[in-house]
Amino acid sequence: MAKKRSSAAPTAAVRVLIEAGIPHELQRFDAGHDHFGQHAADALEAPAELILKTLVIDHGSGLAVCCIPVTGRLSLKKAAAALGVSKATMADPAKASRSSGYIPGGISPIGQRTSLPTLIDTSVHDAPAVYVSGGRRGLDITLSPTDLATVTGAHFIDLVQ
Repeated sequence: MAKKRSSAAPTAAVRVLIEAGIPHELQRFDAGHDHFGQHAADALEAPAELILKTLVIDHGSGLAVCCIPVTGRLSLKKAAAALGVSKATMADPAKASRSSGYIPGGISPIGQRTSLPTLIDTSVHDAPAVYVSGGRRGLDITLSPTDLATVTGAHFIDLVQ
């Protein structure tokens, strides 16, 4: 008989942080139904500029991850330039879900099924902590931006329009 997975079971993102010994805190909240990043900021009473949305982009020969504040709008031109390609578009949500192993609205930059090039907006580089999706809607992880970059292999780049 198959075991039923508890919704409290650690996500891949949480397991990666635990295995790497990276300090973090889990934040649980009612996920809402849309505008997940702004909803998280409101629910956690956290500055929206420190809540990062995880955006998966398609750069023609593969996918990449961009983490930007929920208050910002991704510049696909800047992301493409940082990846050394001429053009990037937003990835199809189903493709992003298959690649990451997470559902849209709950895609974490950490613990993705397929490791992707990852970029983090420079605006959060010196922040004491940022919030990213924990791998399911209604679960955010608080950690330092440098630890986020370390665990994802990310580079800090100006990504916001």
